[in-house]
Amino acid sequence: MAAKDDKRAGKYLTFVLQNETYGIEILKVQEIIGLMDITRVPRTPDYMRGVINLRGKVIPVIDLRTKFSLATQEGTEKTCIIVVQVPRDNLTSTTMGILVDEVSEVTNIEAEQIENTPNFGTTLDTEFILGVGKTGQKVIMLLDVDKVLTKHEAALLDNLAVA
Repeated sequence: MAAKDDKRAGKYLTFVLQNETYGIEILKVQEIIGLMDITRVPRTPDYMRGVINLRGKVIPVIDLRTKFSLATQEGTEKTCIIVVQVPRDNLTSTTMGILVDEVSEVTNIEAEQIENTPNFGTTLDTEFILGVGKTGQKVIMLLDVDKVLTKHEAALLDNLAVA
């Protein structure tokens, strides 16, 4: 793909998980809210932290630390929830919260600053990684928020939002 035609270039909201920087396309972000009470839903996977009541709407929240098999951590004053819209099919989308350690900034990443996801072998699923952004000395793992959850996990989130 020619660098100037790279659709991955653009503005990303960057955030931190366990001292590593990640980014999601800013157009996917609905809002950023501080950590609030999350109600655990029984019999859901550990990374599905639960649901919140956001202005009268029930929003499922996933813990990216747990989803990415990182060490768990208690919330701090910097911990927040990024509320995103994730398309489910051509007609609908799901609103969900992503629990992160802290939000950093909005960063513009040019096409020439993005490298393809390294090949880690055939058994590691990296489909949810758009690429690796390089800004100065910093490396930013660019996530495709639409693919962070598998189709089965996304369906479970849809059920939580309706419940």
